[in-house]
Amino acid sequence: MPGYGRTDSEWEELVRAGRGFLIDRAKLGKLTSYTELNVILARRTGSRPFDFECASERAAMGHLLGLIVERDQEIAPTDPPVMLSALVVYLGANDAGSGFYQLAKELQLLPMSASADEKFAFWIKQVKQLYERH
Repeated sequence: MPGYGRTDSEWEELVRAGRGFLIDRAKLGKLTSYTELNVILARRTGSRPFDFECASERAAMGHLLGLIVERDQEIAPTDPPVMLSALVVYLGANDAGSGFYQLAKELQLLPMSASADEKFAFWIKQVKQLYERH
């Protein structure tokens, strides 16, 4: 799991803290932003924050969200899978990032040829399922 200049133990801590924070947000019925998640992760783990000015750091945050989804399914599987990363949106936006949809396609939860409307409907359904689950 190492990569993006972080150790295995750091990734483990980021996954644990990120999953916990996203579950807390789901319990509150709230979304979060990449920026807020970044601040919370740095505060809870003591790890350096992701630098969103750098493309590799944005990719690292996407990698982390994928790991969180994977870990959540290991700990509390659902069928079909519900993606905790659905709760993370861009500041000032009301939609998930492109990485969310790519992961959904890789998990075969969303067709490869999904339209923008299908993607948005999928995201809304995921968010509602997360709120209901928690």
